[in-house]
Amino acid sequence: MDRTERDRLRELVADLRSAGSGARELADLRAAMIAAAQRDERSLAERRVDVPRSGQRTWAVVPLTDDVRADSFAVRAALPPLDGQDRALLAELTEALPGALDAVSPLLGIRRFFTGPAKKQLAEQAAARLDRLHTRVAEGGSDRLDRLRAATEQAGRARADVAELLTPGFRLDVLLADADGAPEILPGARFRGLPAALDTIARALRDEASYRTAAQEAGERVRDHDVRTALENMPVDALRTATRDRLRLGALGQAGIGTVLEVLEHAADLAALPGVGETTARRMVAAARTLRQTEREETPVRVDLAARPPETTELLARLAEWDACRSTRGAAADLERAQELTALGEAMTTGFTDLLVVPTRAVPVAEFADGVRTVLRRADLLDASRRRAEPREKRAPRPADPWADFLARPADYFAMLAELGFLTEDEQASQGDLPEEIVQAVRDQALSGEHLTASLRGYQSFAARFALVQRKVVIGDEMGLGKTVEAIAVLAHLRSRGENRFLVVCPASVLTNWVREVEGKSRLRAHRVHGPERDRAAKQWERDGGVAVTTYETLRWWEGALAGHDLACVVVDEAHYVKNPEAARTIRTVALVSRAARAVLLTGTPLENRVSEFRNLVSYLRPDLLVEAEDHAPKAFRRQIAPVYLRRNQEDVLTELPELIEVEEWLPLSEEDERRYWRGVGNGNFQEMRQAALLAGVKSVKLQRLKEIVAEAEENERKVIVFSNYRAVLDLVANALPGEVFGPLTGAVPPARRQQVVDGFSSAEHGAVLVAQIVAGGVGLNIQAASVVVICEPQLKPTTEAQAIARAHRMGQVRTVQVHRLLSEEGVDRRITELLARKAKLFDEFARVSDMADSAPDAIDLSEAELVRQVLDEERKRMAARQQG
Repeated sequence: MDRTERDRLRELVADLRSAGSGARELADLRAAMIAAAQRDERSLAERRVDVPRSGQRTWAVVPLTDDVRADSFAVRAALPPLDGQDRALLAELTEALPGALDAVSPLLGIRRFFTGPAKKQLAEQAAARLDRLHTRVAEGGSDRLDRLRAATEQAGRARADVAELLTPGFRLDVLLADADGAPEILPGARFRGLPAALDTIARALRDEASYRTAAQEAGERVRDHDVRTALENMPVDALRTATRDRLRLGALGQAGIGTVLEVLEHAADLAALPGVGETTARRMVAAARTLRQTEREETPVRVDLAARPPETTELLARLAEWDACRSTRGAAADLERAQELTALGEAMTTGFTDLLVVPTRAVPVAEFADGVRTVLRRADLLDASRRRAEPREKRAPRPADPWADFLARPADYFAMLAELGFLTEDEQASQGDLPEEIVQAVRDQALSGEHLTASLRGYQSFAARFALVQRKVVIGDEMGLGKTVEAIAVLAHLRSRGENRFLVVCPASVLTNWVREVEGKSRLRAHRVHGPERDRAAKQWERDGGVAVTTYETLRWWEGALAGHDLACVVVDEAHYVKNPEAARTIRTVALVSRAARAVLLTGTPLENRVSEFRNLVSYLRPDLLVEAEDHAPKAFRRQIAPVYLRRNQEDVLTELPELIEVEEWLPLSEEDERRYWRGVGNGNFQEMRQAALLAGVKSVKLQRLKEIVAEAEENERKVIVFSNYRAVLDLVANALPGEVFGPLTGAVPPARRQQVVDGFSSAEHGAVLVAQIVAGGVGLNIQAASVVVICEPQLKPTTEAQAIARAHRMGQVRTVQVHRLLSEEGVDRRITELLARKAKLFDEFARVSDMADSAPDAIDLSEAELVRQVLDEERKRMAARQQG
């Protein structure tokens, strides 16, 4: 290489050193900008607080404070992208160039005189590479770098407000890696009160904690007493069931130890018994302790109304004290939301400006915001409650007679026992047979208790949330489980969300009860749109909103005015009243259901007579769920309707419900009964046949037995309901019974008067009798004061009797309920019973076995007309044979 070539090489090296330095600065600048964004993103990720729902991580929430900037993300997003040529040029100038510059040094300076041929050859090759690179830089590479540098410097001046964090180009990959839905930034002003609200709720719970603890401890003492009693009556032979060892128990009997309790009491002395020894004694005691633990786990806390032990009296007193002082009654769902938000509240400093909320479980951010609002409102209510309570005595009042208070409102006491964990509910049973995806959505659904004053059982809360999630549903809970309060809970929740126009459509017989329940179990205002005051009530509701309670018949008068109002929710009680799609009241009711945002159809008898009738109910809500065929398999039908139908049974969710004892009393016909009966057969008068065994008055065997049942009930301090389908029978019974009789309660009695009759019966002395037409008194009314039910003649529908029994055997009943069915040994009673037995068996094959469609034994394919025809045909044949004989 001559001098000229070396000089040129030196110039080329100098140019490339300068270009390489600029490229390095550019690369370092870009890397620093990207690193700053990554560092800021990690800082945000470290601030995340996981907020659960139903025990599962559902949202990641980042409180954004004044020191949070979005500039670094804006800079990263504004960086000019590198194409293939950009990357290759930068890589050569920053990565390959330094090595090439070192490699050419043997050709420059004094070192060239001492460099061997091999190194010179490598140096010449490096010089050639540098020459080519220099040419690329000179022929456009330099301009490309200048443009990149200018664009990068321009990107460095990018600025963004924190509200722009979720700009798509900002690429918050670390923060949003587990997002399962659209994240949102919510203004902090809406949530600034959360830490204080959580403190308020925590303080309220602390204030109540001593009363709750006292009630809890009293309940444990009742359980201890019951367990001790059970062990006291458990023979030592039971020890063998708790161990695989072959225990020799003869020594225990010889020592006078005959029960498991005595084994525990003499545990220290067993080893000294002849033939026992340390090992056997240890096994005996271990088995006894296992039995005690099993008994404790399986023994619910029961309220023994007959014995009234002092431990239970103390428990009721403690529950009353706790109930009187607690301001969180009915707030279980709100308190659950508060618990879920506790960690977030601790992380929210006074300087936060916004909240970044990232759904991590496909639950929208709106649900998170609803939960926070629920907690804020609950704290406001607690504050107001505390201010009202301050002037009063701090100590909660102890009831003068805990048992009287318990009998006046047993459902409230059982709800408290359930809240304390003393009454366990089968969670699976409370969910009916809903698909898992719906169950999960129901679990995630918040239920605000702001406008609800009643305490909900777990299964009731589930039903209300199911209705909220699915929007239009049939709740077919068995009678006595509290469908009314479930529906009220739905309305109360919607009221807390700003809705205030609700409609309840029900039979006239239960309208008064609905008004009472709305006003007694919620803060909602009820308007009785029925009777002489309907005009005033309707106008008031149309002006102010609230819960309009009306009847199927009154809708005909009111439907025109209703058309001008948006309905947040329509509740249809005893929905089987609209099973016939061609009936005028059905058409009116379904029109309201169709245009309402939500609808809750309540019925305890959803499959009455024909499956097609129940299909009609479902079609009003979700016609898409039903297929054309009428004869599909039962399981397929249950799967089809699952999204809109929830059904639970008493035995599954009311573990405290007392026993239901049903007795069929087969009685002979007296001579007078027989004459009346065969006259009815001869006339082909089915109704006369059914009444014949009672209308003989004092000569009636059924009436004599009824008097005996009433007398026995009075001696046992019970009250009686007598049901019959016939007004003539009711009048005769009311006049024939010697004690205090209320009624007859018939369809002709105005609804308000019906409730007055029930109230009078409830407050009457033992031995009182309520006489009621089964289709009037058996629907909608709560008659828990009675624990003896008499049904004078078999009904043509099993559901009619089930409804009547459920008026007494329902949530809040504390006594064993006795049901006496008065049945004649011969004639129509036996024929009806036999036909209905076959009818019920057919139903069982279709819709029972604890599935979604589990119901009272409703028939599915045998009409009343067909039943009457069959009975008349058989009895006429018997009459002809009798005459021939």
